[in-house]
Amino acid sequence: MRRRCAHQAVGDRRHGPLPKAEPMDAQFWDDMYRGADQLMSGNPNGVLVTEITDLAPGRALDIGCGEGADAIWLARRGWQVTALDISRTALDRAAAAAPDLSDRVVWTRTDLAVTPPPAAAFDLVSAQYFPLLRRPGHTALRGLLDAVAPGGTLLFVGHDLADVPARMENGVVPGDYYQPGEVAGLLGHDWTVLVDETRPRTASAPPGTHHTNDTVLRARRLR
Repeated sequence: MRRRCAHQAVGDRRHGPLPKAEPMDAQFWDDMYRGADQLMSGNPNGVLVTEITDLAPGRALDIGCGEGADAIWLARRGWQVTALDISRTALDRAAAAAPDLSDRVVWTRTDLAVTPPPAAAFDLVSAQYFPLLRRPGHTALRGLLDAVAPGGTLLFVGHDLADVPARMENGVVPGDYYQPGEVAGLLGHDWTVLVDETRPRTASAPPGTHHTNDTVLRARRLR
């Protein structure tokens, strides 16, 4: 998988008091990426490959792009990609991995909780294992959904919560973050849901984790 999200960053805490959750800010992610020369495999996410191959290339938004494998895969297939991440370390690493694609990928540092992407601007919005914290009013989520242009596709993928502890060692509670099925229920009449399911992973789980299933939402915006 491309982004090592908070759900897989650490193992289950089995003894001692429950810790306070670490803030998942830019420093958190920069520190995580700096902890290894390459954090991810460099391969695109399997769900993206499966679900997007049949789409005609257009404008894509890669949410939480990490080291850039998905954005690079899309760009090499003709997509014009805006790749967002909160980590400057990850973005620098991604840009260095594909200097020949500088005219097809814009690597952009942003915090979706603060700055929403442009509205109705993308034919594909892809969020692969992106930890988007649930908030009253769904402001950040609404910004992400609004970025899909009429006729465009939303692909929102997560880990099956049955595969992860209810509370992680760093204090993160996976259930506090939006899950694909929950997002499906918030879409409304302007959308048609094409896929809303749990399925086996197409690749082995990252070392130290037990992720055997993905939860997948694919939806098309009607208007």
